[in-house]
Amino acid sequence: MNILDENIRADQRGLLQSWGIPVRQIGVEVGQKGIKDNEIITLLHKLRDTTFFTRDLGFYNRDLCHARYCLVCLAVEKDEVAVFVRRFLRHPEFDEKAKRIGAVIRASHTRLSVWPRNASKEVEIGW
Repeated sequence: MNILDENIRADQRGLLQSWGIPVRQIGVEVGQKGIKDNEIITLLHKLRDTTFFTRDLGFYNRDLCHARYCLVCLAVEKDEVAVFVRRFLRHPEFDEKAKRIGAVIRASHTRLSVWPRNASKEVEIGW
């Protein structure tokens, strides 16, 4: 399941859906509007095989690595979110749930910075 943070605009959500990428959004289908960051983590612990996309770079924290979800922090402009979500989901290193679950990732224009679960070092991956 792909979940979008509530900080992602409706037009970007609509683009993803028009491309056939299934997404749910915090405050729409999942959780409640105005949910706090720590409550989002608690929610993700209850779900399985979830990839959570946010523009809140505060989620890029290796302590948040967990076997039940993947966190993707998008360091891009508001109108670029859909393109980068699709690009990430098509990346050969992350194109299957099993390849990304457990990681915390920051996606930018130049690279993917990854904290794999149980890793002591951050890994840099090119697009």
